[in-house]
Amino acid sequence: MAGTEATSLLLSTQSQRPCFYSSSVSKNKNLVNSFSGYEGESRYVLPNPVIDYSMLISGDVLKRTKAISDLNEACLNFGFFTVTNHGIPDSLMGSVMNWLSKFFYQNDEEKRRYETNDSKDKIRFRWGGRTRRELLHMRAHPTFHCPTKPANSTVLQEYCEKMREMGVQLLRGISKSLGLEEDYIEKKMNLESGYNVFGPNYYPALSHSSDGKNQIGQFPHRDPGLLVLLAQDVDGGLQIEHQKKWFNANFPPSSIFVIVADHIEILTNGKYKSLLHRVALTNEVERKSLPFFFGPSLEATVRPAPEFVDEHNPPFYREMTYKDYLESNKHHVIEARANLNQIRI
Repeated sequence: MAGTEATSLLLSTQSQRPCFYSSSVSKNKNLVNSFSGYEGESRYVLPNPVIDYSMLISGDVLKRTKAISDLNEACLNFGFFTVTNHGIPDSLMGSVMNWLSKFFYQNDEEKRRYETNDSKDKIRFRWGGRTRRELLHMRAHPTFHCPTKPANSTVLQEYCEKMREMGVQLLRGISKSLGLEEDYIEKKMNLESGYNVFGPNYYPALSHSSDGKNQIGQFPHRDPGLLVLLAQDVDGGLQIEHQKKWFNANFPPSSIFVIVADHIEILTNGKYKSLLHRVALTNEVERKSLPFFFGPSLEATVRPAPEFVDEHNPPFYREMTYKDYLESNKHHVIEARANLNQIRI
């Protein structure tokens, strides 16, 4: 594909592999079953893997086994999946979006109180660029930190706690999908002290460019940590790379889009790949996205696990603590910057 043109998103009427549609999900008419588009005269379709969270945490062995199998296929073949039936109330999601709107709509002086550059920052605000993107990073765990204004920030903490709970459950399922004990990743990465960052983005409404192409809000990148749990208030913007093609990853605001991140790739010695993605702005409406970066403990040393190393598969990544990884290239941990290429052997 040339430039920053995006593929279009269509509802697929084709039958797909059963693992991508649970019976409860297939009845949701708002759920996009595949990402598709055109390159020249060629049409291509990318399935949208769906994980029914209620099945993953179910006491029903068959339902849980099915969800774990779906996780394996999604992580192995795609590096992303959409979580449905997660139980997070729409009212909480709405309250979080309202709080963030109030923060981003404040005067610049109030927001720029957090435009600091200290390695010990627990809150960091950034803004600028062609798309006038604004970014607010907040440490969510082991301790929670957020701006003092606007008031009623308890909704953010409640939301982050639910994201963290979901992340733990997903990683338990991923551990099982790899043939490991359920708490394998939990213990290896010391998730009780895991370093989590809540990093909302605000993209103001933009006029269409004169050449009709998208404007890049974030260039292609991967993310540090184990998983990124993403919500957004409008469809559009996020694009994912698959087999050297870019697809629009539109998903309903009521669902959570999950991205496999760098330290799952390192831990599995490349079996599960970190997802390359970007943001391309295509419309004239403002957009807010809510990535929750779910990472190991800062003190955890991450290396390819021995279960994924043998004479035919030597370690493909250097071992490093999560803190050192985040601070490489003179970055600060609050920035949540990726550095995967530099630790590949």
